[in-house]
Amino acid sequence: MVERSGGAVPESDARTPRERYRAQVRDEVKRHAWEQIATAGASALSLNAIAKRMGMSGPALYRYFANRDELITELVRDAYRSLADTFQARAQAGADLADLARALRGWALDDPQRYLLVYGTPVPGYQAPPDTAQIASEMMAILLDAAAAVEVSAADAVATPLGEHLADRRAWAGGHPAPVPALRRALAFWTRLHGVLSLELAGHFTGMGFDPARLYAAEVDTLTGR
Repeated sequence: MVERSGGAVPESDARTPRERYRAQVRDEVKRHAWEQIATAGASALSLNAIAKRMGMSGPALYRYFANRDELITELVRDAYRSLADTFQARAQAGADLADLARALRGWALDDPQRYLLVYGTPVPGYQAPPDTAQIASEMMAILLDAAAAVEVSAADAVATPLGEHLADRRAWAGGHPAPVPALRRALAFWTRLHGVLSLELAGHFTGMGFDPARLYAAEVDTLTGR
């Protein structure tokens, strides 16, 4: 997992002192960036403001990140990698679809700004790097494995317009051999649970008088056939 903060350098680290120092500075920049995002949002991210907080000049900081978009890209990659590693660890421990749903919610609530950076409103003028699609495909493969393990009910087996559509359009699934009911279930998992989380973390349930955790749990039960 990629951590935001720098830790102790292991004895086996083969990097030069200069390389280790560069990594430490980049980690510190990212910590300040997350603080900025939590305060004012990703659109207001400013390398010059971070440089001032660190006691550096703007040009000096640009030796570590060429521009704002490069910094955002690092944060986005770290966020995607963190969630993918969370899913991978749960899958290796034998997690089912409900376990993965709980892992997703726990990861989102642990750091809402990290979640909203990758699944919230896009940053104006910013384009996510192509390699994040590969990380996303790792997560989808884990979800499809778990969805395929759910027992297919009589209702699931009934042909639907969406199922027929997905049967011939599997590119988003990365060639995974999951049957159509599993494709539908995994896609519903990703869209419906992210929908609940996005509304909750953006504060849209505030004042409505119900517990979003119960809504999320009910969606999970529906998706897993419980």
